Amino acid sequence: QVQLVESGGGLVQAGGSLRLSCAASGRTFSSYAMGWFRQAPGKEREFVTVISRLGYSAYYADSVKGRFTISRDNAKNTVYLQMNSLKPEDTAVYYCATPYRPGIWTSATDFGSWGQGTQVTVSS
Repeated sequence: QVQLVESGGGLVQAGGSLRLSCAASGRTFSSYAMGWFRQAPGKEREFVTVISRLGYSAYYADSVKGRFTISRDNAKNTVYLQMNSLKPEDTAVYYCATPYRPGIWTSATDFGSWGQGTQVTVSS
């Protein structure tokens, strides 16, 4: 079982930036992809981005492409989400997650371990 702890959320004005971190423990970090999802009030949890286990590949939701960047440091067992040009519609609780099995996945149902989430609020 892997434990995930997110940090870095907060309140920011539209156009601003935030960097989220997710620290992992309990499983070989570099063996699995890592993903970020978000859930706004009254909405389904949605895919944001995923990075391959060694960081060579990344995929993004269209809504964040060009504004968000995912990265990972396997030596520190940490994945990051750099969010630039934030918009009010980016307001949500952001979760990091790791999938049940090796490979690249983008559906929340393929991810078995989740952090507690960190709130990101973008004011207009």
